[in-house]
Amino acid sequence: MFIAMKVSVRKIKIFKIMNRKGYGALCLNHLTEGKTVYQVYERMLKALKRNGIKVNGKLDNIKRLIKETI
Repeated sequence: MFIAMKVSVRKIKIFKIMNRKGYGALCLNHLTEGKTVYQVYERMLKALKRNGIKVNGKLDNIKRLIKETI
């Protein structure tokens, strides 16, 4: 039996990668990279879905998820 886990949108942390073009996202030990903030967010949703994790809530402003430059 497969148990689905639920997580809030606010658990996703998006950051600008310093010496590269693009952004990265981190959530529950999942790491994704992409050229734009939107691409990174979509890739993170796909990675979480692949592991049976559902993301609850709507994303009003994606800029809120950006934390810092790493």
